[in-house]
Amino acid sequence: MIFRLIAQRLRERINSDEFKQGDALPGEQVLAQETGVSRSTLRKAITILVEEGMLERRHGSGTYIVQKDLQHDTYALNSFAEHMKEIKRELRNEVVQFCVRQAPPAIARQLRIKANDQVYFFQRIRYVDGKPYMVEDSYMPVRLYPTLSLHYMRGSKFDYIENQCGIVINYCIETFAPALATEPYAYHLKLKEGALLLQLTSLALSTEGEYLDFSVMYMNPSEYQVKYHMKRNKIL
Repeated sequence: MIFRLIAQRLRERINSDEFKQGDALPGEQVLAQETGVSRSTLRKAITILVEEGMLERRHGSGTYIVQKDLQHDTYALNSFAEHMKEIKRELRNEVVQFCVRQAPPAIARQLRIKANDQVYFFQRIRYVDGKPYMVEDSYMPVRLYPTLSLHYMRGSKFDYIENQCGIVINYCIETFAPALATEPYAYHLKLKEGALLLQLTSLALSTEGEYLDFSVMYMNPSEYQVKYHMKRNKIL
């Protein structure tokens, strides 16, 4: 339906640098002209964003941005928890699975270990301001983390690796791809099965060349964006 498309276009515009949280949107007549739709269609689109908590109508004043979608601006290697702290958003991790298992061949290849070596597997839902934003499946070699427990994974994984284990994280290799929501990911993210997801795989390495962690994260792309700021190193 056209009003859902307009809602998505408005969402993208609100999330851009054009607006800040707390700003008022242009008037309905202006927005309707800019988007090329009727005012009634525009109102339906705005209602979607109001119901989602992004916008608020104030009688006699206009429509205001109360919350932009979560955006992860990447300048350097910071954990999700560190970034949420930086932008003053409340993060809570719910660990729904935690166990030791033998590494399947595909996971063993990622972590450069032998198939059937022991790995920790945990799945956690990452809530931001009380809303589920990410489901994360992680695999970590048991031999590197003798003290790993459910308690630590309710907090920051990077904090545990660096401050509890004394391992220095050097860099991560990340890959983005589209995916369709299956159970339990659709259930955890409160989406319909078959909805489009953003899948991020991340492989963390230490300064000693150890493969520390392999994680697969699933996010709703309409509510989570990653923005990279990359400095050009010109090759002469």
